[in-house]
Amino acid sequence: MKLLWSSRSPFVRKVLLVAHEAGLAGRIEQVRTVVSPTKPNGDVMALNPLNKLPTLIRDDGAPLYDSRVICEYLDGLGSGPKLFPADGAARIEALRLQALGDGILDFLLVGLSERVRPEAQQSPELKAALEVKFKTAFDALEREAGKLAAGPLTIGHVALGCVGGYADFRYADREWRQGRPAFAAWHARFAERPGYKATAHADVY
Repeated sequence: MKLLWSSRSPFVRKVLLVAHEAGLAGRIEQVRTVVSPTKPNGDVMALNPLNKLPTLIRDDGAPLYDSRVICEYLDGLGSGPKLFPADGAARIEALRLQALGDGILDFLLVGLSERVRPEAQQSPELKAALEVKFKTAFDALEREAGKLAAGPLTIGHVALGCVGGYADFRYADREWRQGRPAFAAWHARFAERPGYKATAHADVY
């Protein structure tokens, strides 16, 4: 399998974390790929019309996207403990936490895009809204920490682990751990997983 990959993408990291947990990391070739909202990559769009990472090319050549679909595919393919529970209630809870993590990553990426625009073109209203979302979301993670610590590892844990990692990578100045000791402690334990250490972000193409 081949994964269109960037060391900067939190959603790529999420997929690779699942691959490690599923015992599949050695079967995936990481193909360094650059995509941009303003510069469509024709090679990527031939496989994924959304022009996004991650995109997984399966052994038969068929592509898969986005991270949620790829993660569930790898989880079903792998030999590790399942991250997507089969039970209805447990599955819905895991998917809820994944949605929370993915949603936070979405607005962190929006904030990053806004931050790199020329200052005169930045939207004060958007920046203010993102500030509110950042506080509200990370406060919510503090409230979720007890459940995260008590339950078995699921795709929700993986998604929220990626949130902490991406915040460290792109928003270190925000000191998200301050006032959130329970989530900070959970994330410190999660960060000891071999897959997390093997998939660290790097600011390179």
